[in-house]
Amino acid sequence: MLAGVSGARYRRRVSEQQHHEAPEGPDQQRLGREVGDFIRDLRRSAGVSLRQLAAKAGVSNPYLSQVERGLRKPSAEVLQQIAGALRVSTPVMYLRAGLLDAKDREGVLAAIAADPELTMAQKQSLSQIYETFRRENARSEPEPDREEQP
Repeated sequence: MLAGVSGARYRRRVSEQQHHEAPEGPDQQRLGREVGDFIRDLRRSAGVSLRQLAAKAGVSNPYLSQVERGLRKPSAEVLQQIAGALRVSTPVMYLRAGLLDAKDREGVLAAIAADPELTMAQKQSLSQIYETFRRENARSEPEPDREEQP
């Protein structure tokens, strides 16, 4: 363990070091910058400092700074933590980060994220319920019926 670093802080640092560096391809670099800009804009609109958001999201200040500048690509878990700290729907954050595939972008999560009639809390709740149902269905999916031979 690092000298002078508590167990929880050490685990957080190690976890952050395991995240990927910003992706190499131009499209992925653009997505990294876009999600970083999006997070920075949301943070500033909320009147929250970088340090405050880092503390609320459970990540280090330098790591969050790198994410905002597009130098690091946060995991889905970190994006969820940041979304929660900013009170933004997780699917919105995932869409911005390019974590949802084309099917999902055009599907239910995208519709929830884009609905102006819903509050952020409602979007978050609906998204979580939807994902819970999808996971349940995937676990309990019956095997295809086998045709019986005469």
